[in-house]
Amino acid sequence: MESVAPYKNRKDAGAALAALLVKYSPERPVVVGLPRGGVPVAAEIARALHADLDIIVAGKLRAPYNPELAIGAVTESGQVYLNSTVIRSLHVKESYIEGEKKTRLEAMREKLSTYKQVRRKVSLKGRTVIIADDGLATGSTMISAIQAAHASEAKKIIVAVPGGPSDTIELIQRMGEVTEIICPVVPDMFFAVSQLYADFRQTEDDEVSGILREFNRSYLGQ
Repeated sequence: MESVAPYKNRKDAGAALAALLVKYSPERPVVVGLPRGGVPVAAEIARALHADLDIIVAGKLRAPYNPELAIGAVTESGQVYLNSTVIRSLHVKESYIEGEKKTRLEAMREKLSTYKQVRRKVSLKGRTVIIADDGLATGSTMISAIQAAHASEAKKIIVAVPGGPSDTIELIQRMGEVTEIICPVVPDMFFAVSQLYADFRQTEDDEVSGILREFNRSYLGQ
């Protein structure tokens, strides 16, 4: 018998997470989405909590000969998280990592220029920051975003994801920078983030830009 996905779509997942995060509403948090799929999730949380919305762009560092496997991630500011276990097991050379970092930063520039035209950058200093994505896999991108928020002097960092594997959740829970991780669905057998959704169609840059533009207008009272 085919199992039923726990969420209809990313909007549904965001609403479910918002119900678990309402306790943070009095702290006037900043909800940070990870583009692209995490932004619709983050937007639902931000609406429910009447919170600011922003993004942290982090690019997956791809394993040699297997671009779907992450060996780490790099943020828009050049901060790098490396999964040392995967790197050791694949015998990845430092020269490859440096080359991949450069390639991913270059690929992120166009995306960043698009988002910067519409986004109002929110300072994270001294704020409660909720980092949201549409799910966890290896956790590399999320960990990189956590490090970026910590470097921006966030007061608290809460990770909010609809679901993910238990080992990745435990990895993030062990991070000293994280106050709490909210992850309602932890499948016994985790294969991919897509298994969490009935509708997992790709989020496009236009949708991300539209969401950011909407929150800009709301913030400016337009």
